[in-house]
Amino acid sequence: MKTTLATLALCALLHGCASSPVATSTAAAPAAKPTSTMDLGAFSVSLTVKDLAASRAFYEKLGFTMTGGDMAKNWVVLRNGEHVVGLFQGMFPKNMLTFNPGWTQQAKPSGAFTDVRELQARLKASGLTLMLEADAATNGPASLMLEDPDGNPILIDQHVPKTN
Repeated sequence: MKTTLATLALCALLHGCASSPVATSTAAAPAAKPTSTMDLGAFSVSLTVKDLAASRAFYEKLGFTMTGGDMAKNWVVLRNGEHVVGLFQGMFPKNMLTFNPGWTQQAKPSGAFTDVRELQARLKASGLTLMLEADAATNGPASLMLEDPDGNPILIDQHVPKTN
């Protein structure tokens, strides 16, 4: 598991995905304001693929270019502007959402951020069950993992020491 998380950490450091605007109907009720925000850091999507070379070729036809990874180690990172796709062959069973506290979408340090251990405490206090927990006694890089109600894995993977 540690090798996979280390590889995912490197992947997440190298890529992120900007969200696209979503059209909304004027007839729809306004969205409820959250009671508090939870800054999760940069966002990326890692896709599990059956044939890395075929998937890379497909995304390159969509205008993506390789910006990181290692074909020999079965993973690559492709970017098209702000849009990033991480492709992984044989590394994990499902596509995964990844958040990186302490990093911007451009994979640069964000300055002040919410530490993964604080996020963990807030998630647990809200009643969520974690599949992997960060060691609360540490202050360096750490990860936690949970699943959404449909079983989609979500990795919150911090690569930098917490700020005070």
